[in-house]
Amino acid sequence: MEKTMTIARHQDRAEQILRAAGILPVVTVDSVDQARKLADALLAGGLRAIELTLRTPVAIEALTALKKALPDIVIGAGTVLTDDQIKRSIDAGADFLVTPGTPPALADALAQAAIPAVPGAATPTELLSLMVRGFRVCKLFPATAVGGLAMLKGLAGPLAELRLCPTGGIGENDAADYLAQPNVVCIGGSWMLAKEWLAAGDYAKVSASSARAAAIVERVRKT
Repeated sequence: MEKTMTIARHQDRAEQILRAAGILPVVTVDSVDQARKLADALLAGGLRAIELTLRTPVAIEALTALKKALPDIVIGAGTVLTDDQIKRSIDAGADFLVTPGTPPALADALAQAAIPAVPGAATPTELLSLMVRGFRVCKLFPATAVGGLAMLKGLAGPLAELRLCPTGGIGENDAADYLAQPNVVCIGGSWMLAKEWLAAGDYAKVSASSARAAAIVERVRKT
C-alpha cells in the first residue's frame, strides 16, 4: 500500500512538472560551460524545465553544476538506462527521471526511486505494462516514428487515464497540434537547440526559438 501511494504521489508530481513545462527541451551537452550557456538561453526564452540526457560523459557533472547555479530550473535526467544512472541522477539533484524505453527491471527500479519518473514506451503493450506498475505519466518515444498524432488519438480511448509526453521528431511547426491533444501533458523536442546554432555559439537563436516555443504553450493552453 505504501509503495502504491508513493508511486501515485510521484506521478502526480511528474504530471505537475510536465504540465507546467508544456514543452520540454531535450538537451545533450559536451561541457559544463555549454550546459550553463544553454540553460541560460532556454530560461531567457521562457522555458524553465529541461531533460538533460545522460548521453555524454559530462552529463552528471553538468546536472550537478546547473542545479547549484540555477536552483529554480527543473531538470529531468534523460536517457536513464540503469540502476546506477538512477542513483547518480538523484545524487546530482535531478528533479525527475526519463527513460527512452522501459524494460521490466528498469520499470521496477523507477517505481522504487526517490523522485518522480517518466518512463518511455513505444507501444500500447509497453504502456499497459507501465500502468500495471502504477505509472500513468509516460513518454511516447520515438513519437513520430510510432504514429505521431494518429497514435496519440488511438491511445486516448482505451488508455484514457494515461498522460503522455511525446518526444522524437516533433518540431516547431507541429508542436501546437501535439500539445492540443487531450492526453498530451507535455511534448519533448530539441528543435530549439539546432546543432548549427550550438556549433556557432549562437545562443541568441536558442533564446528566440525558446520564446516561440513558450508562446506556443501559452496559446494552446489558453484555448
